[in-house]
Amino acid sequence: MEDNLRAQLRIIKAMDLKPNYSELARKYGFDRRTVKKYYEGYEGKPKTRDKPSKLDKYQDEIIEKLQIDGIKVKAVYEYFVDKGYDVGTYSNFNKYIKSNLLKPTSKTKGHPRFETPPCKQAQADWKEDLKLISKYNEEFIINVFNYKLGNSRYCHFEYKRHRTQQDVFECLIEAFKETGGVPKEILFDNMTTVVDLLNGRRRINTKMQTFADDFGFKISLCKPRRAFTKGKVETANKFIEWLLAYNYEFEDENDLINIIKNINKKVNQYDNQATGVPPILLFQKEKRVPPTPT
Repeated sequence: MEDNLRAQLRIIKAMDLKPNYSELARKYGFDRRTVKKYYEGYEGKPKTRDKPSKLDKYQDEIIEKLQIDGIKVKAVYEYFVDKGYDVGTYSNFNKYIKSNLLKPTSKTKGHPRFETPPCKQAQADWKEDLKLISKYNEEFIINVFNYKLGNSRYCHFEYKRHRTQQDVFECLIEAFKETGGVPKEILFDNMTTVVDLLNGRRRINTKMQTFADDFGFKISLCKPRRAFTKGKVETANKFIEWLLAYNYEFEDENDLINIIKNINKKVNQYDNQATGVPPILLFQKEKRVPPTPT
């Protein structure tokens, strides 16, 4: 109706006629004074307002963090939250980045996921050789072991300097303690500490098999060239990439370990994209299914 009124007033002006404000007001459903304002040049309320955002003061830092290779918007947001910045909700933060064309493009394609019953399977992987620099320019090359329950998506991150077989054993034992038991099977990829290659064929390492027998779980291996079969743990590895936002920001190794623990806690408390429920809640249900005791 507003556009129709303005069009009618333009015609009246072009014909150099005097408008009948009262008649036009009745016809188009406006107040007489509003019609007069339109005739005298009022353009109406702007459809969009160019209001400053409280995120504007952080824009340079947002751009700097988004330029880190492999960084995700969520990682940048969580970093700012931990710093105590007033950045509002993640939804508004992400919207700000999109509207200002700051968001990096993603070329990754998803794969179909598969579900497993409670306590049946866990997936294990390394996020390896992450290079991070402290605020004092000390370089750290670290590894994070990622253990994730297939049903609840509850995950346990373990910081390690190296990736020896003993490191794998220690990480698994800590994961069993954290989750309160041992699943029926654990899915691995071609870790050299788990798999030996003999004449081009994969064979589970003897020490690894002995460890699995002692703790009562079956070792399963990803199919060659189909690493997405352990997609649940790969998804959790993306959360470990939140560490990238802390480059040049952490104090020392202990600070770095605490940051990893904090990220781990958040991942288990946030709604999982696949289940729509925080892993910590599903984990409580999964724990009620009796697993193999440690």
